[in-house]
Formats: sequence, C-alpha cells, structure tokens
Amino acid sequence: MVAVPQGRPVPSAKSTGRRNRRPKRRELFCPAHPEQRIEGNGKKYFLHLLSPEELQQRGMSAKRAQLIIHAYPVLVLSNEWLEELFCPQCGTSRWCHVIKHDRVEHTVRWAPRNLWEQVAHVDPTVANPTASEYSRREARRHRQKRVDGKRFYD
Repeated sequence: MVAVPQGRPVPSAKSTGRRNRRPKRRELFCPAHPEQRIEGNGKKYFLHLLSPEELQQRGMSAKRAQLIIHAYPVLVLSNEWLEELFCPQCGTSRWCHVIKHDRVEHTVRWAPRNLWEQVAHVDPTVANPTASEYSRREARRHRQKRVDGKRFYD
C-alpha cells in the first residue's frame, strides 16, 4: 500500500496527461438483442443511389438532390452498406443495413430485401453463376424430409 500525503490527489492516467492511443473499435449491436455486440468482418456492399428521390428520403432538399444526381449519375454512399453480421446470442449470421455516424457509432438494422436493389453487381434472386447445379442441390439436401417428418441427414 502506498501512502499519499493528505491534501494531494492521487494522480490518474487522465490527470497526468497520458491518453489511450489505441483506437476504439466500431460498436455494432444486434437489433434483436440491443445489449449484445455483433461481429462482422465480411465484405461490405455499399449502397448506390440513382435518383433524386432516394437522396430526398435521406433528408436532402429537392433542388440539391437534383444537382448532385446530375453531377454524379451513380452516387455511392460511403456511410451506408449491407454486411453479414454474426450474433452469438441468436447463433446466426444475418444481413444487416449498417449506417455509420462516426468512427465508432453505427446504427444496425435487419436489411430489407429491397435494399439489395441499390447494391451494384449483386442480384439476390439469381443463384451464384460460379456454383454448379450439383453444389446447389447438395446445399439444399439437409432441408429435405422423409415421409415420417424426420430429416434424411442429421
């Protein structure tokens, strides 16, 4: 135990001028379990805007949205994207719509299907062309059930 003279405060990290130089990680929380942090290191699919109406929905004036779309026919949003995130409490990976407010603060919600229309080069209704028909059939195999309601493969 260290003796501190009366009247003098104990120096802490904040009062000595030192600061934590380690950057804070982004904080993403599950929409279903707000106290649970979720992780994702997958690919980010950034949203693309093609019309002034989409910009107006995000709070921009009509005239300014029209000018921006005329200057940039395809506007890529650097602060909004779709990303697959894993929640340990849910036990599943789900696609989420992530909105970045600053380096640490983000808003996460489940991604509705219509947002995929704003992502370039991805069509969720079409199967992956690089996967063979055999691979697709084998991936669906675990969902097949027997006549008695049990699965063929467990």
